[in-house]
Amino acid sequence: MKISRNPKAIHEPVAPYVHQIEVTGPNRWLTLSGQLGMDVHNDIPEDPIEQLELALDNIKQNLEEADMDIKDITKLVFYLVGEFDTDKRRKVTKDFLGEHLPCTTLIYVVALAAPSFKVEVDAWACKEIET
Repeated sequence: MKISRNPKAIHEPVAPYVHQIEVTGPNRWLTLSGQLGMDVHNDIPEDPIEQLELALDNIKQNLEEADMDIKDITKLVFYLVGEFDTDKRRKVTKDFLGEHLPCTTLIYVVALAAPSFKVEVDAWACKEIET
């Protein structure tokens, strides 16, 4: 079982996320490598928002391969290089997550694995084992 909480003694989340998720019971965990804004043909768009959309789609594809869904994501870590339009970034993330609110971290970094990469997103997911 997954229980989401926002403790009353700390600030409200400043974006679409939740402060904590407690996981109990028999579960399957999925840990993904950082997903880049690169498509199946190794094409990398110059636009960082398009890269974000691709990275999130790559997470979705990984989840589907493991018989999981967006609602199973417990944690996302966004690594961003350079300037990002905050409103567009939040909209893309909100569109991806829908009503689901995982824990998140956003980190601006100097560079990623290659100069053309502007986005990398780590993800953890957990699904209850059906008995």
